[in-house]
Amino acid sequence: MSEDLLPIGRFARLCRLSVKQLRHYDELGLLVPARTDPDSGYRYYRPDQARDALSIGLLRSLDVPLPAIGRVLAGDDPAAALAEVRDRMEADLERRRRALASLDRVLAGGLPTAAVAVTREPARRVVAVRDVATVPTVAAVTSRCVARLLGLLDGAPLDGPLVGLFPLDLADEFTVGVVAGDRDGDEVLPGGTFAAATHTGPYDQIPLTAHALLAWCGDHGRTPAGALREVYLSDPRTTPPERLVTQLMIPLEEAP
Repeated sequence: MSEDLLPIGRFARLCRLSVKQLRHYDELGLLVPARTDPDSGYRYYRPDQARDALSIGLLRSLDVPLPAIGRVLAGDDPAAALAEVRDRMEADLERRRRALASLDRVLAGGLPTAAVAVTREPARRVVAVRDVATVPTVAAVTSRCVARLLGLLDGAPLDGPLVGLFPLDLADEFTVGVVAGDRDGDEVLPGGTFAAATHTGPYDQIPLTAHALLAWCGDHGRTPAGALREVYLSDPRTTPPERLVTQLMIPLEEAP
């Protein structure tokens, strides 16, 4: 063995990493030892590998995931790799800000309640756009659906407000949709009996009113029979977020 090689313990101290971390990075192919003893399995590192090891430690302290670190160390457009991580962090930070605002609202007013009315809605023909979302991406995916739908309508006047459709059962991935009334539409939005409540405020706080609406269903022994509908009664381009009005509707199983 060359005297220039450092045993894993000394190398770990030099790089301020644990032996366990170094073994893990070896297993991932992220930082492979210069030599591994075939009999004992003991790992040895060159001193010049310390720069990569220290870079891994620095980037992990900044919450950069290991796959992105691998791209940086490989020279695979490191700026782009780190920019992608930053964008994800920024999006996560914005979600946390929205969650904090909702929590503040609960702290100020308690668990949400809402005035609920039972209404009858007719079926109507609609044009629809759908896409697959996850919980963290549902707002962005819904916005894209709105943009695509408005593009399909190509400036034609709307027959009523836009309506968002969201499943009550949120799996790892689920389908959301946005529809608009259209007498020549190729889909029918079912009618029936609905529990309805009005949400006033930012779209990201709609789950508070949805909670109140579902709680009402439970309190009154009514079973939801389909997707939650968000009827957008305000134009977000001209209405401040705190004054946006959205009607939430849940179809109900018909009483026997």
